[in-house]
Amino acid sequence: MSELLSTRIQGLSGPASHGQFSRLRRGIEKEGLRVDNQGRIAQTPHPSAFGSKLTHPHVTTDYSEALLEYITPVYSRPEDAVEFVADLHRFSYRRLNAELIWPASMPARLDGNDSVPIADYGSSNVGRMKHVYRKGLDVRYGRIMQSIAGVHYNVSLPDDFWLLLKEMEGDQSSSMQDYRSARYFDLIRNFRRHSWLLLYLFGASPAVDRSFLPDGRVPDNLHAHGDETLVAPYATSLRMSDLGYQNKVQEQLKICFNSLSNYVNTLRHAISTSWADYAAMGVHLGGNDWQQLNDNILQIENEYYSDIRPKRVARHDETPSQALEARGVEYIEVRCLDLDPFDPLGFDATRSRFVDTFLMWCLLSESPWISDEECEHLDDNRRLVVSRGRDPELRLDHHGRKRTIAEWGHDIFAELREVATLLDRLEEGAPHAEALAELTPWLDEPGLTPSGRLLSWLEGQGEEFVEATLALAREQAASLREEAVEPARAALFEQLVSTSFHQQSEIEAGETQSFADFLADYFTSARESRAASPLQATGDPS
Repeated sequence: MSELLSTRIQGLSGPASHGQFSRLRRGIEKEGLRVDNQGRIAQTPHPSAFGSKLTHPHVTTDYSEALLEYITPVYSRPEDAVEFVADLHRFSYRRLNAELIWPASMPARLDGNDSVPIADYGSSNVGRMKHVYRKGLDVRYGRIMQSIAGVHYNVSLPDDFWLLLKEMEGDQSSSMQDYRSARYFDLIRNFRRHSWLLLYLFGASPAVDRSFLPDGRVPDNLHAHGDETLVAPYATSLRMSDLGYQNKVQEQLKICFNSLSNYVNTLRHAISTSWADYAAMGVHLGGNDWQQLNDNILQIENEYYSDIRPKRVARHDETPSQALEARGVEYIEVRCLDLDPFDPLGFDATRSRFVDTFLMWCLLSESPWISDEECEHLDDNRRLVVSRGRDPELRLDHHGRKRTIAEWGHDIFAELREVATLLDRLEEGAPHAEALAELTPWLDEPGLTPSGRLLSWLEGQGEEFVEATLALAREQAASLREEAVEPARAALFEQLVSTSFHQQSEIEAGETQSFADFLADYFTSARESRAASPLQATGDPS
C-alpha cells in the first residue's frame, strides 16, 4: 500500500468511528429493453400507463421508445436504492400486459436498423431536441448500437467528508469547490487506470444474437453457438467492446481527465467544431425535417462516450459543462456496468458496496496526471479485458510489467480491504468487507463471473441466447408481478403518471420560439463559458 493511501485511511479512521462524516450517496439509472413474448424488441410506444417520458422523474426511456430507463432518488444506503428499482419493476409489470423487460445488456432479437424505434418526447422544443438528437445518433452510428442496455451508477461524497479531508491535508489555498473538483478528477484518473477490474468482475455480455450484426459480417473473435447465437469465448463485456458503444471520431478528442478545465474546454471544442462526414449527411433538411442537431464532432456533450463522467446537476439555463464550470463537480457517473441477467434487477447491493469501495480507493490513492503514452496503455488494457478477460493467457500492462488479472487483482483487493474497513466504520456490521469477500474467489475462478456463468449456462441449456434469456425474463416477470409495491411508493408512482403528463402539457403550451430559433439560442449559449455571459439554454437535453 502506498504511503499516501495509508496516511489518508489512518487519518479518516478515527473521524469515521465517531461519525464525523456521512456515508456515500448514490443513485442508480437502470436500463431495460421492452420485448414481446417471443423475445423480439417491442414495437409498441412507451406505455402511457407509465406517465410522460419527458417529465417523469423515475420512469423514462433512453435512446429507443422500447428502452426503459429507471432512475432512483439519491440514497445513503445501497439497499434502499436497489429496493426503489425493484418497486419500479413491480409497478411496471402490472402495466406491461404480455411484454417483458429484457434482463441482458445485449439486445433481444432485432429486425434491422429500423426495428429500433427512436423515442418521441412530444412537440415541445426540448422534446423535439431530444428526438432530433437521437435521429442524429442514428445517421452517425446506427440505431442497433443504441439498443444496448446497462446500469449507470452515480456516487457522491458528502460535504462533511470533503471538509474533513481538506483540513486533514492542510489545503488552505484552494476553495472548497476547486478542491472537491480536483479530488474527483483524481478519482476519475485512477478509475481509468483500473476500470478493467470492474469490466472483469461485472461484465455479463459475452454472447449476442446474430440479428445484432445485420450486415452478416462476423468479427474474428466471435464464434457460432447454435444457429442464431455468437459468442466470444473469453469476453467479459461485448457491450463495452467495439461491437457496442463506440465512436471513432471521438477518439481524436483524447480526454484523459487531467483537469476540469481541460475536460470542459475539450467538450466545448467538440460541440462547436464541424466534422466533414457529418456535414455531408445534412442537418436541417427543410421545414420540420431535421436529421441531426448539427454537424459537429458532438451534437451535445452527452454524445461523448466514456466509462465514467464528472457530473453536476444543471439548472434550467445551463449545459452540463457549464454547470461543472460554474459550481464544480458534484458527483461521478460510472457507466461501464453490464446488466447481470441472473439478477431480476440487473444489479444488487453487493455490487453497489464493491463499487463504492473501489471508488473510495480510487479517490484516496495517489493519482498523477495521465500522459498520452499512459492513456494508450489504459485503453489497451480495457480493450483486452472486454474481449479476452477470462483468457488464462491474458497479460495486462502495469507500468511496463506484464501481469495476470488474478495477480494484479489480488494486490488491489488487499488495498480495497483497508478501504472497506474504513467505510464499515460508518455501518452496522461489515457490508463492504463482506462484498469483497464474496467477490475475491472470482479473481482466480473466471467461471464465477457473470460472463463466465452466462456462457456456461448457455452451453448447459443447449439453447440460443435469445431463447435462454427469454426464459429468464419470463421467470423474473412472474416473480416481480407477484411482489407488492411498497404502499406509499405505489401511491407516488400513480400520482406521477398524471402529474408528468400535466407537466408535459404545460411545457408544450408555453412554447414561444420556433425550433430553429430555440436550437440557435441553445448552441450560442453552449459555446460560451458560464462565467462569460448569461445563458438562454434549457438544461440537459439528452
